[in-house]
Amino acid sequence: MKTSKKMLTGFLVIGLLLILAACGGGDSDKGKTESSGEEGTADKITIFQSKVEISDQLTDLAKKYTEETGVEVEVVGTTGDDYFQQLQIQLNTDQGPSIFSVQHVKEAEKLKSYLYDMSNEAYVKNIAPNMELKHDDKVVGVPYGVEGFGMVYNKDLVSPEDVADLDSFVSTLEKLNDEGINGFGLAQDAYFLIGHISNYPFAVLEDHYAFIDQLSAGEVTLAETPEFQEFGKFFDAIKANSTNPLDVTYDEEIGDFATGKTAMIHQGNWAYGMLSEYDLDFEVGMLPLPVKGNDKLAVGVGNNWAINGTKDEAEIQAASDFINWLVSSEVGQRYIVEEFGFVPAMTNIEANNLDPLSEVVFEASNSGETIPWAQNYYPANVIPNDMTPAAQEFFLNEEATGQEFIESLDEAWQNAVK
Repeated sequence: MKTSKKMLTGFLVIGLLLILAACGGGDSDKGKTESSGEEGTADKITIFQSKVEISDQLTDLAKKYTEETGVEVEVVGTTGDDYFQQLQIQLNTDQGPSIFSVQHVKEAEKLKSYLYDMSNEAYVKNIAPNMELKHDDKVVGVPYGVEGFGMVYNKDLVSPEDVADLDSFVSTLEKLNDEGINGFGLAQDAYFLIGHISNYPFAVLEDHYAFIDQLSAGEVTLAETPEFQEFGKFFDAIKANSTNPLDVTYDEEIGDFATGKTAMIHQGNWAYGMLSEYDLDFEVGMLPLPVKGNDKLAVGVGNNWAINGTKDEAEIQAASDFINWLVSSEVGQRYIVEEFGFVPAMTNIEANNLDPLSEVVFEASNSGETIPWAQNYYPANVIPNDMTPAAQEFFLNEEATGQEFIESLDEAWQNAVK
């Protein structure tokens, strides 16, 4: 009996050792599968991003990274316009990418459980002032590049001091109108009519996030806020002295400006692509709309690189290494500027051949002399579905005042948040 107990104990110990060995062996095999020769780094990452126009260039760049580091980078394309929905499906099935793109703080809020905190990564220090994507005071996105909008102006017809505040803006439009020149051009498209330009009265506030939350909760109104009251006066001046934007397409807006028929248009640096198709005989610049004396351009980020924080440490490290290489290496920086065509959002990237509008945006971004894109925090679809009809009614109704227009924006906003 005693012998049997000893034998049984021996078998149990041997069995336990075999089990532990098997478990240890499994972990070892897993480590070999998921990591390259460098300890703690995965040998493959995947990227899922929404800018289809850079997909081919990003794939080429990924190949160069693999050749240099041995880490495979798979670029996964979208199948339609529903990128965000596709991303959510992938993340929810635990098959999500290592790196993905996030547009703004609203998307970050929805994806917060998947976002890796990049705050302590070395490359974050090179992000241009206020251009990082943050959530809960953590850096969760590195910008693709920056864009900016403002009053694109003909330097032969307008000087900065001519539009430094509301009074000078109004008198300049009246003067140009008397000379048979359209002083200020908007276009009929939702964002070119009201979307972008509505950013200013929000962005010049001390805390536009808090204000928008209060506005959506019905605790404040635009009509009773001084910044919006003055914004309504800008629209009074535009309506009285400029071509009705409801009769102007984007192409016509650009064409009228390029041929000297319009002195200023409200557009972004992206407009230079079309302007360059014309034989311009004047210099082009960009100025901020001076709501409450604002002297800063509205500069923001269209997309950000984010890392999937639910992956294992090796894959997270590999993803971070790729982003670091993208924004720090000579090859990656060249692709950002030359192949992707982005205005760099990183202060460590040089851009020597930018067009005049992009150069202004780049300098403003690097200096930190900007106001934010408050529009990124608007309720979903409020611009095309609610604000645009209000703007259309203002320009259609000759009797409507700027203050009544602001009141209609209050109604539009509340309709959007119901």
